[in-house]
Amino acid sequence: MEEADRKILNALQREFPLAIEPFRVLAARAGTDEDDFLERVRSLKEQGIIRRIGAVFDGAGAGFASTLCAAKISIERLEQFTEVVNSYRGVTHNYLRDHEYNVWFTFIGSTREAIEESLSDISKQTGVTDIVSMPVKRRFKVDTRFNL
Repeated sequence: MEEADRKILNALQREFPLAIEPFRVLAARAGTDEDDFLERVRSLKEQGIIRRIGAVFDGAGAGFASTLCAAKISIERLEQFTEVVNSYRGVTHNYLRDHEYNVWFTFIGSTREAIEESLSDISKQTGVTDIVSMPVKRRFKVDTRFNL
């Protein structure tokens, strides 16, 4: 990976600016111009190095409920199931695991009831009935940043 890409990845992870032109500010921090910065970000996304650029906020502090879900999905239904799950705005992460419950995702909603209603809808749309919801009981904050 080029040094310029490392600088961009570091800049994206730390102190995203609340500015009218945030990528111009980030580009300056990374020592490049905005056009080059954005082109490199697009390339890193296309390569799968960047999956998502977005805010992380304290859902509970904002009055939201959250849960970690695990689902048992056959390989034949995997694509359809993940497409349906990912269509919900409250889904923040969705990943495949080498486990009997092979699809795990996090879900944030206005209430636990709203989340359970959405999970019921997902089950109806996909025919998948084995979805386990594990609501947050105790929070652990993991601040993961990679110094590239």
